[in-house]
Amino acid sequence: MSFFNEINTSPIAFDVERALEAQSLFPELRGVAQELIGAAAGSSPYLWFLLQREGEWLRESGAQNAKDILQQILVAMPDGLSGDPGVELRSAKRRLALLTALADLGGVWGLEQVTCALTRLADRAVQASLNHLFLAEVIRGRMPGLSAQHQADLGGYFVLAMGKMGAFELNYSSDIDLICLFDESRYPTEDLAEIRTGFVRITKGLVKMLSEVTAQGYVFRTDLRLRPNPAVTPICIGMDHAEHYYESLGRTWERAAYIKARPCAGDIQSGEKFLANLRPFIWRRHLDFAAIQDAHDMRLRIREHNRIFSEPEVPGLNLKLAPGGIREIEFFAQTRQMICGGRDAALRERGTVAALGALGEKAWLSVGSVTELSEAYVAHRTLEHRIQMIDDAQSHTLPAQPEKLDRLARLCGQADTRKFVRELDERLALVRGLTEVFFSGNTAPSDKASVDLAKIFARPAIAQDVSERWETLPALRNERARTIFRRLLPEIMARMAGAADPDAALLQFDAFLNGLPAGVQLFSLFESNPQLLDLLVEICAIAPSLAQYLGRNAQVFDAVIGTDFFGTLTGMGELQTELTAIFAEAPDYERLLDAGRIWVKEQQFRVGVQMLRGFISAKGAAAAYSDIAEASLRALLPVVTANIAEKHGQVAGGGAVVLAMGKFGSGEMTVSSDLDLIVVYDVGSAEKSDGPRPLYVAQYFARFTQALVSAMTVQTAHGAMYKVDMRLRPSGQKGPAAVALSGFATYQLHEAWTWEHLALCRARVVAGPEALAKDVMHAVAQALGRPQDIGKVLADVRDMRQRLADANFEAESDSWEVKLGRGRMLDIEMMLQTGLVLHYRPDCRAPLAMLDALENDGWIGRNDGAFLKQVLRKLSAFQQFARLGYDGVFEPSKAGKGMMNLLCRALEVADAQALQSELREMRQKADAIVTKRLAG
Repeated sequence: MSFFNEINTSPIAFDVERALEAQSLFPELRGVAQELIGAAAGSSPYLWFLLQREGEWLRESGAQNAKDILQQILVAMPDGLSGDPGVELRSAKRRLALLTALADLGGVWGLEQVTCALTRLADRAVQASLNHLFLAEVIRGRMPGLSAQHQADLGGYFVLAMGKMGAFELNYSSDIDLICLFDESRYPTEDLAEIRTGFVRITKGLVKMLSEVTAQGYVFRTDLRLRPNPAVTPICIGMDHAEHYYESLGRTWERAAYIKARPCAGDIQSGEKFLANLRPFIWRRHLDFAAIQDAHDMRLRIREHNRIFSEPEVPGLNLKLAPGGIREIEFFAQTRQMICGGRDAALRERGTVAALGALGEKAWLSVGSVTELSEAYVAHRTLEHRIQMIDDAQSHTLPAQPEKLDRLARLCGQADTRKFVRELDERLALVRGLTEVFFSGNTAPSDKASVDLAKIFARPAIAQDVSERWETLPALRNERARTIFRRLLPEIMARMAGAADPDAALLQFDAFLNGLPAGVQLFSLFESNPQLLDLLVEICAIAPSLAQYLGRNAQVFDAVIGTDFFGTLTGMGELQTELTAIFAEAPDYERLLDAGRIWVKEQQFRVGVQMLRGFISAKGAAAAYSDIAEASLRALLPVVTANIAEKHGQVAGGGAVVLAMGKFGSGEMTVSSDLDLIVVYDVGSAEKSDGPRPLYVAQYFARFTQALVSAMTVQTAHGAMYKVDMRLRPSGQKGPAAVALSGFATYQLHEAWTWEHLALCRARVVAGPEALAKDVMHAVAQALGRPQDIGKVLADVRDMRQRLADANFEAESDSWEVKLGRGRMLDIEMMLQTGLVLHYRPDCRAPLAMLDALENDGWIGRNDGAFLKQVLRKLSAFQQFARLGYDGVFEPSKAGKGMMNLLCRALEVADAQALQSELREMRQKADAIVTKRLAG
């Protein structure tokens, strides 16, 4: 189908006589195509000029469809490698301007196709200009070390398309915003100054070639002011210099600008590398709700600069900057992207409509809002094009004069100017309604005195003293943080009033604030998501330890609104995949470790909150905490392995596996559990690694183990990932950090003490090669499955039991201790592991599974077994909740009413007194069962 046959609609001619004159130039056209030619010329002086200048070309090209005509224009553009491309570029620009205008007005192309066509022309024009200018500099010998052979990548010089060009959204008469950079690492220091000067000359030439108005017109007005600190920096700078600027001085508006950035010409690979290095600056890992205020402030400054102090009338309105206009929608989308895009790469769309769609898919915006804003944006941008088509002016302002406004309405296909104005006014109001609340939020100042502390707290004087010193804390050290916090304070106090013990909740909230290093981000998060305040106060009222933890790790709140936080917990395999992907995005090892720590804390926080809210049981939490630990190890192991291999090469053979022991091995971890680990390796006959700095096998895997442990335990800005305990390895702290498979098997068969075999009952491989894992678990089965001297085993265990009782004599008298002491968790578990050593089952690692197996073997009676299962379930639940909410020795007075109420519900007792009595009775009866069973 020819282009003229594709045309299906036409605007209205404002100047009928000119319309007829234009139609006479195309006598062969009929119907809607003829109407379009007349209407375009009759409503737009610029299009009338183009039809006169390029009419013959259009008649010849019109036999093709619009897509093929576009391709013909682009293919015919000069490449800049043979002569000055200026004249031909201007010709291409005129023809594309005519094609896009007619395709737009004639209903052949939508907004996306129009802006994409204009952007493709800009990309080709920039590249062609640079090719010509670079070659000229090289031929003159002004670029040391460079020759024509470097034409492919321009010697490391590249151009970033910013703004609408970066997003393939160029408007009809748009500037192109460019940042010109080069990779200075490619050049010796002595040549760098001259190279930089040469690239500055090329950049100046680029601007002139594209922007200069000649008898042939111009190509694109070019703006370089988005570069770092444009008032003092040259128009082309090194990429390292630019990176340092953004890392140290980059501002929110620059982050927003880089959302749309893309390399468009020159050394594309270096441009992509530069943007990858800037990713942490553009896309912050934490949910950045403080960006809302920054964007709002930018909006206000733009309005003030342009003297837009109210909702202007449509005549004379700046469609780009007016409230409800184009910039409002773009700011709205970009701000949402900055808030959430650091955590979700799917939101990192350059285009505005695409960004709105992605935000809707991820439920950051409602479907209705996405539809309304997208439709408004397309309508606004289409009208913007009509404004610019009239005189090829870089304008976004609707005419104030009635006659010119009539002309614009006709070019938009509207015969009734008042209706045209009314529809635009309604659309602007719709956008204002959707965006204004998001930016301005609740800006009304709060009256602190209106909070009646006496109605909330039993000790209002203490509450007054505590709250009055809050503004002296580091989290409220700047005015912006204080302003937001003052607005939040009445809401915080209202939530305190609903706590079981408001006074205790207040003190824990105080501890939370004391731990915060800064407040603007978090307080902005609370203000935008009030449900987080409910969660925080709930945690303060129930889990004091978790409240203090949040003060040190407030970024974990991001997880609550950044994911399906209260949905079904993710399994180990998916967790590993997720963390591996996060590691892959980390630009260096240090930030990889930070990312891992943040991820673990967020996952643990999610599990803890779901347990507090009753979405998962204590048993489910234990499994989830263990899954998080296993996923962490599995994701870290390849990273550590690659780092070691880079320095020392590899060792031929089976590699190394990590053996989990204790609660990690049995899948019963709490939020504060250490990781009990043993590293076992196998290398066959190899003696050394094969790298540039080879190590003997034992030294190699000792270094590997140290690196793995360090990756988990070293303190970074986000703390440690886990504490690691390796004392259960053969020979304990005196033994090597990693043990060979043969040594491990021999030790467990012939040298291990009884208590080591008890510990081995919980062992399982959690990371490493599958073949070696099978060999290690076979060694475990051999050690535990061999015939035992029953009398010796029972005697050894009785001796161990007495030693533990002597070492933990203070715990014996503590009625709230559930782990240490006779008849408690460790005591029962030791008895069960004794039974498993005597009646080994390879698939029984958790105590409850051991109980089932030992009941079936008759080693424990059914009644005793049923009772011990009940005891273990209750003590495990008590421990899970207590560890979540309270550090150190458990004391009801310090744990608070909220935690005690939670424990009573979890253990199904009426009150704290009944809970204490039940713990005592369970302990006494369990002690008797254990003592009887170990007697022989």
